[in-house]
Amino acid sequence: MAMVYNWQLGRPMSYPYEEKHPQWQFAFVFNINRCIACQTCTMACKSTWTFAKGQESMWWNNVETKPFGGYPRNWDAKLLSMLEGVNPGQQSWDAAAKNGREKPYGEFTGMTIFDAAKKYVGPEGPQAVLGYQPTEAEWRTPNLHEDAAQGMKYQPGAFDQTSQLPEHRVWFFYLARICNHCTYPGCLGACPRQAIYKRPEDGIVLIDQERCRGYRKCVEGCPYKKVMFRPNTRTSEKCVGCYPRIEGKDPELSPNGEPVETRCMSVCVGKIRMQGLVKIGDDGKWANDPENPLCYLIRERQVALPLYPQFGTEPNGFYIPPRWVPRGYLQQMFGPGVDRAIEQYCCPDRELLAVLQLFRAQRQILFKFKIEKGPKVAEVPIKMPNGQIKVQHLYNDTVMGFNKFGKEVVRVTIDEPIHKRPFAKHANSI
Repeated sequence: MAMVYNWQLGRPMSYPYEEKHPQWQFAFVFNINRCIACQTCTMACKSTWTFAKGQESMWWNNVETKPFGGYPRNWDAKLLSMLEGVNPGQQSWDAAAKNGREKPYGEFTGMTIFDAAKKYVGPEGPQAVLGYQPTEAEWRTPNLHEDAAQGMKYQPGAFDQTSQLPEHRVWFFYLARICNHCTYPGCLGACPRQAIYKRPEDGIVLIDQERCRGYRKCVEGCPYKKVMFRPNTRTSEKCVGCYPRIEGKDPELSPNGEPVETRCMSVCVGKIRMQGLVKIGDDGKWANDPENPLCYLIRERQVALPLYPQFGTEPNGFYIPPRWVPRGYLQQMFGPGVDRAIEQYCCPDRELLAVLQLFRAQRQILFKFKIEKGPKVAEVPIKMPNGQIKVQHLYNDTVMGFNKFGKEVVRVTIDEPIHKRPFAKHANSI
């Protein structure tokens, strides 16, 4: 095992391979507060990539209802239980160790799936990555218990496989998931054939189908269970990040080579998604680029957080947490940055509000944004999560998004214009 630095954990950790990073990294932000579980993203991915024989149970994109749902069933509760069993009572964060860009959320003092593998011996002997193989029954239903609000009392360190709710009344939320194209992928670390690799140009994680022998160690090692086995070809498959679109090679969508968003992103009805590429330095760190909307939301404002960062894979999928969910549950899922993220989202300042307007505003990937200041239009009292009333000052600013070549491709105002259709021409006009 080599030692690599994980900025989401705020410390070095062990990993099966030496540290190596791409020039750019594919990343995304999902705003859970907006998701309506229409499953449009799920079916767009299914109809594009996994419609063939042997792929019937493959859902590279899925939307599950938390805390009761999951695909495969109980994927997170099972792995959290395994980690707790290996390192009982020690899977915790030191939020006081927070220190700039190196430790933005503090320091995770527990064990990752790579650390814990040294202490866990499964049925086949020691593992390179702590994980498990889901059963056929667990793969069978991608949206089981959708809209189901059910839970039990929460006990620290105990992860019930039917619920992880601290205490339930009437709430649930939707969690849209694709492959996180992690910086330190569990699937890559677990593969004995070295059939899995990260592309140097964009960090997208792919499987070499010529090298894959279907051992399913990648399925076992991925903590998010986003690698899936195809029985008729005896190989594993996973989300490919719609890489032809990321490369700008679609002749219809990208006539001039402009990178565009993936299928699941571009069809999102609720406008919960923003996707892009972030520049990675020679040292493996994210470039300091506050004008990139992803860098701004993730690194500058920390309003979008990684999913289960304690697993240790440094996922490149980030989420704006839902504001109505008990904090203990959210901190278990997104780490100790939850309070700050929700505080900002509930009453966004002028700049943050402008950037939030860019979600799904344009199919092309946005590499840069600018804001033109406008007049003040309102003062709105906002009740914050702690019960305090805060006044939000609204300005009719204009936010512009620019593509890879610096061309302006979208312009959105905070105060959306109202267009009235002429009654004489349109009979259903009001």
